Amino acid sequence: MRLTGVGKRYGRGGRWILRGVDLALEPGALVRIEGANGSGKSTLLKLAAGIERPSAGRVQSPGRRAYVPERFPPALPFDARGYLVALGRVHGLPAARARQRAEYWLERLGVAGQAGVPLSRLSKGTCQKVAVAQALLADADLLLLDEAWTGLDGPARALLDEAAAERAGCGGVVLFVDHDPNRLAGLTTAAHRVGEDGGLHPVATATATAGGPRVEIDADSPDGPLAALLPARLPGDPVRTALAGAGVRLTVPAGHAEALLRRLLAGRPAVRILALRRLPEPSAGPPGPGAAGAGSGAARTAAGAAGAIGEAGA
Repeated sequence: MRLTGVGKRYGRGGRWILRGVDLALEPGALVRIEGANGSGKSTLLKLAAGIERPSAGRVQSPGRRAYVPERFPPALPFDARGYLVALGRVHGLPAARARQRAEYWLERLGVAGQAGVPLSRLSKGTCQKVAVAQALLADADLLLLDEAWTGLDGPARALLDEAAAERAGCGGVVLFVDHDPNRLAGLTTAAHRVGEDGGLHPVATATATAGGPRVEIDADSPDGPLAALLPARLPGDPVRTALAGAGVRLTVPAGHAEALLRRLLAGRPAVRILALRRLPEPSAGPPGPGAAGAGSGAARTAAGAAGAIGEAGA
């Protein structure tokens, strides 16, 4: 995605909301947009999504784009399932695949029981879950999240965190705005702030805590040496150590382990998980009986992630 000299104002004599914005993002980017209320953050995302047209400059975005607004308009002549299937078809999915993906995301977001309820009768929180589902069902090249976590319950917020990191890990571009300064901390590849001048200015990004607990994931691939096949950007920015044969060891902060596992199991190349170990913090004592090996809780987490990915790809 590329923005070149982009500006936006409403009306010929209107104030410039954005001006001289330059931004180039490569596949795998997970980028936070910051700024004061009314600074133009939402306008920037709408320009990237193609919802708004720039008053100056040029916007080049990938073909498949998905956008989640802060407020989802419920007054649409659909029930939740019908809306998602229709959006899946707009994204180019075959009808059967659109229905399958709609059911999958309704289930994961905990609203499958309300799939047949008209949108106008759903609560704001449930409508927001439907808005999230429509953006995730088509694996968009560009995912734009404008305060998309607002109104979601805890499990749904965590799921959206995971989905955003996973989309970037699979080579998509994710651009997000959120009031929580810790949202996706340690996973973002960059952050920019919309200034009072309407420009976009880089800011430092939060990084994962180096001294916290970590997880080691040993993996290989039937497609060849895994270290050479993995993308440059993975959730949590794991430390990579080559193993004998085609294997690689990925060491990642524990908080990012599940997102990394989902990325490995869902993407390409094909990956086989050989072992999982949760490493103790430096001040901790020796790991307990369940801290390592194929029978550990970490390994069961991997199995759960693999099952979830299997359902998604079925």
